[in-house]
Amino acid sequence: MFQYKGLNNNATSFEFENKKVLITGAAGFIGAALAEAFLNGFVKSTIIGIDNMNDYYEVALKKYRLSRIKERENFNFIKGDIADKEFIDGVFEKYRPEIVINLAAQAGVRYSIINPDAYIQSNITGFFNILEACRRYMPKHLVYASSSSVYGNNKKVPYDTQDKVDNPVSLYAATKKSNELMAHAYSKLYDIPSTGLRFFTVYGPAGRPDMAYFGFTDKLLRGEKIQIFNYGKCSRDFTYIDDIVEGIIHVAGKAPLKRYTDDGLSIAPYALYNIGNSHPENLLDFVDILTDELIRAGLLKEDYNIEAHKELVPMQPGDVETTYADISPLERDFGYRPKTDLREGLKRFVNWYAEYKGRI
Repeated sequence: MFQYKGLNNNATSFEFENKKVLITGAAGFIGAALAEAFLNGFVKSTIIGIDNMNDYYEVALKKYRLSRIKERENFNFIKGDIADKEFIDGVFEKYRPEIVINLAAQAGVRYSIINPDAYIQSNITGFFNILEACRRYMPKHLVYASSSSVYGNNKKVPYDTQDKVDNPVSLYAATKKSNELMAHAYSKLYDIPSTGLRFFTVYGPAGRPDMAYFGFTDKLLRGEKIQIFNYGKCSRDFTYIDDIVEGIIHVAGKAPLKRYTDDGLSIAPYALYNIGNSHPENLLDFVDILTDELIRAGLLKEDYNIEAHKELVPMQPGDVETTYADISPLERDFGYRPKTDLREGLKRFVNWYAEYKGRI
């Protein structure tokens, strides 16, 4: 069972045993891993998972993730879309969740240029429906996913949640910043304890196929070239899935409190954190480590010429050169410390990939 290490005095702490936890996006990469961790760590809790099972990437992978948890006695999965207000109201009315963790969203920076409507429906309308349901049913804590993309092309690193983020470079980033503003307004108006988490490049087994490490692996095994943007002058704060999940659980167990200034003005029960590895990796080094692990696993030949399969290309619209999280507030308030280095994380991904591709 997870042991809370939280140190935040501006929060109220509670246990998850015998609690009802709603996870949206439960068939997604982070959502499914989080649901499994809850089910393993808190055997008397009830987990309600919802997901619309859309085909942004292969539905078979979403079904695979669910197959690991759907038979658990205290897991209830409901197929539905957070953009459907009647559906969300029905879920809240039936289950009355005490903790709500909203991970459902249309992800992907580049896809937001191709299909912007999906981002408005899921990330704006859907999140509004979640907030409205929280207003009516008042859970103990709302935790929701934001993104490192809100920082845009900020030159100051590491990124701090106190930095100005008024210049998004993609619609996806704009929707995530909107989520933070919407959540703050509802926290202020209706005393809904809410915490936003800005995720930094989450990777690992059963991850998203549209992410670089997954797509690179697919292409390298097919003998194709991989495109490395900004001519390799990119770095990402890669964060392993287990570290992300542990951080979410610690945060979810401590809701921010309503506070007051010295002159009696109220401060919303609202918090915002970066959740990352705080150790950016150059994309070229990342590719070399991934190649090493693919060779180790026998998926590529030992004499594989990775240099011949690299294609250095310009930066794509919506992308940024560097992501780098300042996680000191999360460490201060919750004792958060990522444990998984990039080589170990990619080793675990490659081992999973070999097994998964061998079974479908």
